[in-house]
Amino acid sequence: MAGPVDRKIQPIVIKRVKKVVHGHHGGAWKIAYADFVTAMMAFFLLMWLLGSTSTGDLNGISDYFKTPLKVALSGGSGSGDSSSVIKGGGQDLSRRSGALRRGETPEKHSTINLQVARSEAVREERERLIQLKERVEEVIFRTPALAELRDQIRLELTADGLSIQIVDANNRPTFASGSAVVQAYMRDLMRTIGGLLNEVENPVSLTGHTDAAPYVGGNRGYSNWELSAERANASRRELIAGGMKPEKVLRVMGVGPVVPLDKANPLDPMNRRIAIVVLNQASQQRILRSTEIDIGDPVVLKKAIASNGPAGASDKPAGAMDKPAGADKQ
Repeated sequence: MAGPVDRKIQPIVIKRVKKVVHGHHGGAWKIAYADFVTAMMAFFLLMWLLGSTSTGDLNGISDYFKTPLKVALSGGSGSGDSSSVIKGGGQDLSRRSGALRRGETPEKHSTINLQVARSEAVREERERLIQLKERVEEVIFRTPALAELRDQIRLELTADGLSIQIVDANNRPTFASGSAVVQAYMRDLMRTIGGLLNEVENPVSLTGHTDAAPYVGGNRGYSNWELSAERANASRRELIAGGMKPEKVLRVMGVGPVVPLDKANPLDPMNRRIAIVVLNQASQQRILRSTEIDIGDPVVLKKAIASNGPAGASDKPAGAMDKPAGADKQ
């Protein structure tokens, strides 16, 4: 009788897969995707506009972002008000130049352009004069012999240009007493300034001033008028000796005591001075057209003429004059 069959018993394994239910992710990715698509659409629109815009329109857009105020004032090519997709592009995108603003005539457009050009020229000229002012100050302060005179030099930008005034001091006059002979230390200063004036193309104007101390017999002969004119002319010679081009001189005149620097004290030494003005374009044109406004207060001018006599040329050399009253103040 056969025995029982030996068999290995295989265990039965039951595998059960657990299904995990994930939570809802939300729609944040949709917003990011929509932003990306919008940005790409805007980029392609920009590329299309740049590719279909004329060269003149592109230049107008570039000029606007560089100098928006200038373009807004000037109008014209690439910047006029029009019906194009890009403001200022003209009505036809295939055109190489923009359109004028509607209602604007070519004459008005030219006038606006001229005004903008003049404003730019005035700004550039002012910058040149500021640089000259800084240059004069630098040279004077750097030169030991001239640094002592810096209190007698007044630099400022005025409506006429750069004003350089050399004034008298009690112990350091610009000229010899009662004459047009330049003192040695002032000669060096004027010659130094003369060389610096060639750094700009602007012409210069020279004006001599005196204080209010009258001359004895001034009504009949030599007076503050002649003295101030001769001192201005002597200053012109010193500037030229320092290297200034003679053709830069546009005007030399003397105004006597009628335009005092210290109006409260007409006898103050600082009223005796030489004014060198580096003229800007506007003042230069006024001089050439003889359309200047009279200098000084008319009442003061009338009194000065009555007390000093009319200005005029003198046949006497510098220093040959009647003895002044208070000559130490001249």
